[in-house]
Amino acid sequence: MHRSIFTAAFLALLVAPLAARVVPFGPSFRTQMVETNGTKLYVRVGGKGPAVVMLHGFGDTGDMWAPLAAELAKDHTIIVPDLRGMGLSEHPDGGYTKKNQAADIAGVMDALKVDKAALVTHDIGDMVGYALAAQYPARITRWAVIDAPLPGIGNWNTIILSPLLWHFNFRGPDVERLVKGRERIYLDRFWNELSADPKLIDEGTREHYAALYARPHAMHDAFEQFAAFSQDAIDNKALLAQKGKIGMPVLALGAEKSFGTGEADELRFVASEVTGGVIPNSGHWIMEENPQATITLVAQFLRK
Repeated sequence: MHRSIFTAAFLALLVAPLAARVVPFGPSFRTQMVETNGTKLYVRVGGKGPAVVMLHGFGDTGDMWAPLAAELAKDHTIIVPDLRGMGLSEHPDGGYTKKNQAADIAGVMDALKVDKAALVTHDIGDMVGYALAAQYPARITRWAVIDAPLPGIGNWNTIILSPLLWHFNFRGPDVERLVKGRERIYLDRFWNELSADPKLIDEGTREHYAALYARPHAMHDAFEQFAAFSQDAIDNKALLAQKGKIGMPVLALGAEKSFGTGEADELRFVASEVTGGVIPNSGHWIMEENPQATITLVAQFLRK
């Protein structure tokens, strides 16, 4: 497996990344609101075959996964929710710990009568993904985890000292007043500073997500995702102590200009079977900056 992952990454280096626009999910996908764990999540479902659940992070919604979903739907059933309080999902007042949001996703699987699934995650989706895999290990067959640390795990206390992560503690009523009506300005900071090349995140993509984060309660709930990190750290340490390392195969992908090989280093603290990989020519926004390489690496791993 190590050789094949390396080969895919090497081939991806030969292809210059192209800016990716937000594209709709294909006509074979349906959308529905799924009641789960005291809220309702907006979920896209399509394809046929073994199930794959895809979880997004901050600055995106489930829309980010459309190009990967189109490829994997050839031989997989694809399930793409918006996390609670984000995108087109409902906006409950609480419940933003990642342990609780893992129960949201388990409930979506139950509603769709999916017993087991592979998992593909990015950013905050990684944190929900770990809580899901740790609490329901029999239900997750393999996990592709992309470019984010896990609260309380490994080098978390050092990572969060980075000046780039000041937004983890940027919240509160006055902050929300500052950002209200200026969501695009706030989000541009993330796309510009955490990317390898801001030009790869085009105007249409920026406008698309800025409009979603300008919806009522959306930015407040996004801040709540970060506010829960302290409790997430406590929960993750307890899950690791109680259950030990997760045993399913894990592909840990770091973006070349972001976490790089460090992503696999972090995942080895919680998983016993980790293969590392690097998404070349990309910063944190892997599906916007280098979707081709991301699709190649994830699809190869899931089709093993």
